[in-house]
Amino acid sequence: MEKNRPYKTVRGYQLESKKSGELTSALEDYLEMTYRLCSEKGHARVSELAETLGVRPPSVSKMITKLAELGYIDSEPYDRIRLTPAGKEKGSFLYWRHETVARFLRLIGSKSLLEETELIEHALSPHTVRQLRALVEFFERDEVLLRHLDSFRQKYRLKGMGGMP
Repeated sequence: MEKNRPYKTVRGYQLESKKSGELTSALEDYLEMTYRLCSEKGHARVSELAETLGVRPPSVSKMITKLAELGYIDSEPYDRIRLTPAGKEKGSFLYWRHETVARFLRLIGSKSLLEETELIEHALSPHTVRQLRALVEFFERDEVLLRHLDSFRQKYRLKGMGGMP
């Protein structure tokens, strides 16, 4: 346990982050997807975001308004959505973070890659993501290490080690 730091619930940490001006998980998802679409075509549209994220256009409009108020996007009603320099920077980080977590989960054999990535990515600090990326790249650059990891994982699974099914 960290000294002099009390435990909190997940919601407690979320509220603390909100007070410090960090984006909510939902706003991060919208900004990340806007970044992805803008990277492909230079802009995004409400209808594209709604379809890609599986939500209704009014929900997208509400979140786009919030992201515009925070200075991450430029948008006019019924027009193209573009990222500001701050939006590009933050969106790039969110995309990189997503890819890092997905690569880590793929490395360890996740069976629910996208769902687990979406759940985990919002809880990690930039420092932790950088360390995770270093670990992933360490393993991905060495085929021998990858084989050892896979072999260990198979033995671990067969022996039922760790007290987990």
